[in-house]
Amino acid sequence: MSKTHPPELKKYMDKEMELKLNGNRRVSGVLRGFDPFMNMVIEDAIEYPKNGDPISLGMVVIRGNSVVIMEPKERIC
Repeated sequence: MSKTHPPELKKYMDKEMELKLNGNRRVSGVLRGFDPFMNMVIEDAIEYPKNGDPISLGMVVIRGNSVVIMEPKERIC
């Protein structure tokens, strides 16, 4: 059985992130936590629907297997 390695997301902690999720959904917010399955806690989350205005979600948990692309909104060194 293979051993699961935790995602290397420590350098993104407390940074503003933009996430593209399955189903063509987009969410941005501050990464506050994660687990070995890449489930993430996002604070001050905002969802950007295709049709309509952005929706403020507050603090949310996003399941790791629904994340397609994750990128910081600012440069990380």
